[in-house]
Amino acid sequence: MRILVAGASGLIGTALSGTLRGSGHDVVSLVRRPAASAAEFQWDPAAGRIDDVALKGADAVINLSGAGIGDRPWTRRRINELGTSRLGATRTLTAAMGRMDTPPAVFLSQSASGYYGNAGSAVLRENAPAGNGILARICVDWEAAAHEAPAGVRVVTARTGVVLSRSGGALGRLLPLLRLGVGGPLGNGRQYWPWITLPDVAGAFEFLLSAPLAGPVNICAPESADVNSLITALAGALHRPALLRVPAPVLRLVLGQLANELLLASQRMEPPALAGAGFHWQHPSLAEAAAWVAGRS
Repeated sequence: MRILVAGASGLIGTALSGTLRGSGHDVVSLVRRPAASAAEFQWDPAAGRIDDVALKGADAVINLSGAGIGDRPWTRRRINELGTSRLGATRTLTAAMGRMDTPPAVFLSQSASGYYGNAGSAVLRENAPAGNGILARICVDWEAAAHEAPAGVRVVTARTGVVLSRSGGALGRLLPLLRLGVGGPLGNGRQYWPWITLPDVAGAFEFLLSAPLAGPVNICAPESADVNSLITALAGALHRPALLRVPAPVLRLVLGQLANELLLASQRMEPPALAGAGFHWQHPSLAEAAAWVAGRS
């Protein structure tokens, strides 16, 4: 397949592009800088500009583009950027598809577990309603924008959970502390994080290119875990203690609303659509995932 990827330089995009090329697919990337090779096309999603030649002959488009959720404080300006960067990129892609005589057959557009807001211990499948909060509102608008793709395009909105990586991503700041034995749970640790390893999230996106699924798909491991369990498993795999809990008031004092929605919110998400379609995880259990993060598998 010829696959156009927006956001190919990010954590998921880099892993996914490598996975797709390893499977023999022709991967083309959208970049904001001048294109450096025939496998790149320049675009400006904020201005709605894209070279339509990039989509010519594409069988699928994968949209991973958007400003980083947790890499800067949530000022009013940053919150606005979180939404506009996602909507701008998505609408630029759907508009370009609409100008084509033969648009791509598949549009995989990333969403996030934040769609569900803070849902406590309720089990969240794809038919669960949207929650409240900044991230939930962004995800609702983001998914609606993806469905502006032309009729006949199979649209999948991938609600991705917390991606476990050996470096960067959600554990970018926490993992080095755990390796030193000075990390620990966040808040009371009873909030659920819908986790998935980086190889599995790349594998899930590749699977969705041909799986008979449309609409929302939860991208997470089949085993749910709260933060206490997650941190304990990671620290155990690293042979380190994890005793230094960070209280919720401290997180809120330092990070503000970002702490409430990104670190302290609870989403007990399950992946019935992926499982029902026959997807196989490399790391379905927390023990396997922790061993992989620690470099023991």
